[in-house]
This record gives sequence, structure tokens and C-alpha cells, in this order.
Amino acid sequence: MFRKVMASLRNDYRCIAADLLGFGLSERPDVFGYTVREHVAVIGDLLDHLGVDDYILVGHDWGGPIGLAASIPRADRLRGLVLTNTCFWPITRLPNRLFSTVMGTRVMRRRIVERNFLVEQVLLGRFGPQLTAAEADQYRLVQPSPAARRGLAVIPTEITAAAPLLATLEHDVVSLLRDRPVVAAWGARDRVFPAPSCLPRIHAAFDDVTEVRIPHAGHFTAEEAPDDLIRAIVERFPIRAA
Repeated sequence: MFRKVMASLRNDYRCIAADLLGFGLSERPDVFGYTVREHVAVIGDLLDHLGVDDYILVGHDWGGPIGLAASIPRADRLRGLVLTNTCFWPITRLPNRLFSTVMGTRVMRRRIVERNFLVEQVLLGRFGPQLTAAEADQYRLVQPSPAARRGLAVIPTEITAAAPLLATLEHDVVSLLRDRPVVAAWGARDRVFPAPSCLPRIHAAFDDVTEVRIPHAGHFTAEEAPDDLIRAIVERFPIRAA
């Protein structure tokens, strides 16, 4: 999803796109449970393994709370944040919780695993971004078989199951990261994380927020409005002189 953003920034910034285990081109370990808490541990280990320092975290959807939770113990290494259609607090809106409950039923978990429901009906469905046939096939390619989709079946249930972790994260973000500069680049047509309810919480949590509302974009900001996201990043976090 971030391919266009990274193609534009990679000559001037070190860009690292981490596919969560069970998603994208990552591995699918049999011993992994694909919970948010486990993803946080893996991303934290990755930051340490790569020696990432003075970094800007770009977090979208689950990448926001997972990246932030991994950054809390490494707060001294975090330079700034780009939050795009995400959250770092317990997800209590009724539509989100209903989605979590329904997706956690045996019938829907089977459809996610056997029929690739989340890719075919959500990402590539009527509420997803406009993609070419080749782009859509690439999204299908990285979830090629039922065995590869175990993570997809778990992550919707974490909307409710990860509530205690998210409650702790909300407190820690305000306590430890309030002074970090933040870009909130938001697809204004998003129904998952609506701008009117999410952006005020971001402003309340941080002292220095640059808000960028993107009126033509929905939930998948980097896919739907890469140029707007690129511009927001470069303007707020300009290239540092060598």
C-alpha cells in the first residue's frame, strides 16, 4: 500500500516498510498467534535489530497502535509521528465493535480463511480504493491460500480483544510522547476511523499537531492519496542537511 509513497521518498529518506507477520510478503510462523501484543513485540525487535534511531513512525490502521506500542519503550529514539486513519485508544464505536464480533464468528472466520473475504469484499469491495486489475491481483497474491490467511482471521477480533493493551497505550502516548511533532493526515471519507471523532483525540494527546484532511480519500490513505501523504511528510519532516 505504501509503494508510491516510498518510491517518492526513498532517495532522500531511509524507508522501512514492515509487513506484519501473516500479512503481505512476511512469513507465517506456526507458533505465532497473530495478536496485536505479539505484533508489537516483533516490530520492537525489528527496530532494535535494524538499529533504527531518530525515526519517524508512519502508522496506518493497526500499524498505528502496533508501531506506537513498540515505540513506547524506545521513546528516546522516536523523532516524530505520521498518523493516518488509525488510533491509539480503545476502539469503542459500535460499528467497529460489531464488525469485530461478526468477523470473529465461526462462519466469518471460515470465509476469511477459505474465501479471502477481507481482501475480496473489504479491500477490493465497493468501499475500498480504486485499483487496477494488476494492483488488485497483487493484493490477492500476498494472501494466496487458506494457510496463509490465519493472521487475517485473528486481527479483526483484536478490535475488542486488544482493548486493555490500547487503554494502556493511550495513557503511555500522552505521558511519554506528548512533545513529539505529529502529522495527522486523514482520509476524510473514512468510515472506520472518522475524522470528526479521531482528529480531536489526536490534538488533545499531542502539543504539536499538523492536521491534513484529504477530502477525496477514504480509509486507505496511502493508496488513495499518496501525493497528499508524501507532501505532508516532507513539509513537516524536511530532509536534514548532512
